[in-house]
Parts: sequence; structure tokens; C-alpha cells
Amino acid sequence: VQLQASGGGMVQAGGSLRLSCAASGRTFSNYGMGWFRQAPGKERKFVAAIHRSGGVTTYADSVKGRFTISRDHAKNTVYLQMNSLQPDDTAVYYCAASNSSFSNNINRYKYWGQGTLVTVSS
Repeated sequence: VQLQASGGGMVQAGGSLRLSCAASGRTFSNYGMGWFRQAPGKERKFVAAIHRSGGVTTYADSVKGRFTISRDHAKNTVYLQMNSLQPDDTAVYYCAASNSSFSNNINRYKYWGQGTLVTVSS
């Protein structure tokens, strides 16, 4: 499966962005989907994941209550709605697909998009 992320940009603290990740090439509903982020000089970390059915989600503690992951099977797209953004959210955000139905483990994700940069200014 090929993944194309978009929607990044620059926003002031307290603002919102919605990231999109369009999937192609394979049956989208076969994959658990996740979002990860990598800040400058740091390792890539888990942000959010959604079950292949769309019925279950999980979040990193740092974004819980502010970010929402969702998926649209008709559009083969997964979204990450990000509200109340803070400077610490500045990172390159990656969407990824897993052959597992649902996982927050980065090692279970085989397919990766190219990343989209989110910059939050104070």
C-alpha cells in the first residue's frame, strides 16, 4: 500500500490542523492505521492508531483529548484532527499502515508515508 500524507503547515499555539493520509494500491480496510511524529533530533514516536474497522482508537498520553484519529473507507483516507496545538507538537508527522488490525507499536508498521511538517509557534 502507498501512503500520501498532507495537511501540515505552520500554526500558532492554540490553533488547529487536520492531517490527511490517502492510501492506494491495496484494500485500505485490511490495515490498522497510525500516526507517528518525529521532532528534530529525536526518535519517531507513536501519536495515534485506529483499528482497521475504524471502531477502536488509541492515543499517546501527550495528545489525548486534543487529537482525534479517524478513517474514511470510501475515500481510503485516514485523518488526524489536531486541536489546541502547542510548540511541543512541532514535528514531522507520518502516517503508517500495519498488517496488524490495531497497534501502537511502531515496529508493527510496515508501510510509511513521506511525512508532513507541522510547526507550532508560541
